[in-house]
Amino acid sequence: MAFDFATPVERRCPEGGYASQKWHRYDATVLPLWVADMDFRSPPAVIDALQARVAHGIYGYGEVPATLTDTLCQWSAKHYDWSIEPEWQQWLPGVVPALHFAAMALTEPGDGVLTIAPIYPPFLAVAERTGRLAQKAMLDEPKAPGEPWQLDIDALEAAVTPQTRLLLWCHPHNPTGRVWRHDELAALAELVERHDLWLVSDELHCDLLLDEGARHRPLAAMFPELAKRTITLWAPSKTFNLAGLTSACAVIADPVLRKRFAAATKGFLPDGNVLGLVAAEAAYRDGEPWRQTLLSVLREHRAKLKARVATWPGVQLSVPESTYLAWLDMREAGLGDVPYKTLLDEAGVALSDGAAFGCPGFVRLNFGTTASQLEAALSRMDSLLKRD
Repeated sequence: MAFDFATPVERRCPEGGYASQKWHRYDATVLPLWVADMDFRSPPAVIDALQARVAHGIYGYGEVPATLTDTLCQWSAKHYDWSIEPEWQQWLPGVVPALHFAAMALTEPGDGVLTIAPIYPPFLAVAERTGRLAQKAMLDEPKAPGEPWQLDIDALEAAVTPQTRLLLWCHPHNPTGRVWRHDELAALAELVERHDLWLVSDELHCDLLLDEGARHRPLAAMFPELAKRTITLWAPSKTFNLAGLTSACAVIADPVLRKRFAAATKGFLPDGNVLGLVAAEAAYRDGEPWRQTLLSVLREHRAKLKARVATWPGVQLSVPESTYLAWLDMREAGLGDVPYKTLLDEAGVALSDGAAFGCPGFVRLNFGTTASQLEAALSRMDSLLKRD
């Protein structure tokens, strides 16, 4: 079946679009490549399932259907070689709420919540928002152009204090696109066990590994001894472009940990999003052909971006191994201390500010858009970055 990843879709009102954070934060002259929201229509199987559910005409309180939990079990076994059970699944409206609920469930006010920067900005806000102690370590920057960011286990060790109770981890990593090596994860697992920490593993981008033949392994599956202390977070939102349907899953093998997490959500969450649950099931059941085509498109866009960055003096890219997000070092690009603002004001391209991720001078670029829209944005960036 052919899928259309080439035709731009109008996303700005009033010309056939709908209100969108990505496309409405800035005026119509700006090309937005910032938030992790692709410009592709979701899989036809998802659209068909939603249309059928909408046609029913009643949208009352729903339940998580057994067909959904079974489908996710099958997806996990097939794609991750991890046999999970339906009762391990706690469905909720998004991974960001899950991070906060984990902090409330597993720590006390004043306890340390540790994360590793650069990182998706909500990680850095969890401690403050829940009355906990914010703790942070830094990843190891590339030693040479083109090399990957790496886990600095010594820096992480140094950041652990007697107050530390929870580690928020991202696997694969947003924003660098790293797919962590086994030795890095083994060192992380050993540290978590030795310091008796709780662990939340955000694996939201795990179905977007870009290298041919790459296969995700959940942290709790790779190191079974971690399962009793780990909450694994999944969602179809990034892979199948369903973020606005607010449906995610916390996979928790240990029944005591699962009970604590569920208790922390009581009174804070609405019942399940009936359309989001329908979309999640359709995506995991029937979305694989669409996903494979998407991966091919993203590989092409990654190659285009890599070639373009090579023409921009002072800009460095660690080529992402996963996601549709690229992490660009702009500190030597001659764009000042806030390069994202210069690109916005002078080139009309909106990227994410690295300062929000814990790294000023960097930007995050979303290449999950059509080839024509990506080329238009890169051409605008050429005007500031390309040198003869």
